Amino acid sequence: MTDTATSRSGPKRFAAPEPLKAALFAGGLGFFLWSLAGAGVSISELISGLPNMGVIASEMVPPATDRFLPMLWSVLTTFQMALVGTVIGVVISVPLAVLAARNLAPHPLIHAAVRGIVSFLRTVPDLAWALFFVASVGLGPFAGTLTIIVDTVGFCARFFAENMEEADPGPGEAIATLGGRRIDIVVCCIFPAALPAMINTSLFALEKAVRSSVVLGLVGAGGIGAELAVSMEMFRYDQAATIVLMIFVLVLGVERFSSWSRGRLIGRA
Repeated sequence: MTDTATSRSGPKRFAAPEPLKAALFAGGLGFFLWSLAGAGVSISELISGLPNMGVIASEMVPPATDRFLPMLWSVLTTFQMALVGTVIGVVISVPLAVLAARNLAPHPLIHAAVRGIVSFLRTVPDLAWALFFVASVGLGPFAGTLTIIVDTVGFCARFFAENMEEADPGPGEAIATLGGRRIDIVVCCIFPAALPAMINTSLFALEKAVRSSVVLGLVGAGGIGAELAVSMEMFRYDQAATIVLMIFVLVLGVERFSSWSRGRLIGRA
């Protein structure tokens, strides 16, 4: 009798949610709806702004080439900032990662302190670092390079430490049994095991740095971002279109090189 009633009513598709989960979901949904107002989302303003978007887009065509060479040098400066900042940041990240890794740190307090420093560097936005360095060393690409160094350290040191923690401890224990020092374990066992993942992380950091270096120019940290800011302020949307195309080519080229390098790395592994 019970089976027949159940088959007629159909299977139970949804279980009733628990009161706490239902309250949390309702609270999260309410906060999201409230955030829509706080974020200033307005469909009417978007619709009223569409004609202005069309006017700006029409003024971007055709892209201007009257300042092509200065823009090209700014693009090169942007890439140089990203490359130098990433390389120096990766080099600094390696010893910090050794001290931040649980299996390599000489003392738990050192591990906690270095982890805290790396978390602080990663938490502060790169634009805040750019404003700090612009105020410290002045306008120009050096401020942008310093910003990328700090941002890369915050990004790479964390993942390098995790890569070292995930390395197989067996070879290191064998060297320690034979009387090897901590530096011997790091150089002979941990680095070779973690190196492919560290290279992968470094390539992602380079991609990230190229995108960041474009934005940093908007606050005076040099590079093509400064050219873009000036073009938009002077209503030279045709020049802005040329700059956007240059940025697209630069970012796409770096991403393709990074993907190709990772493919080669994975193939060899």
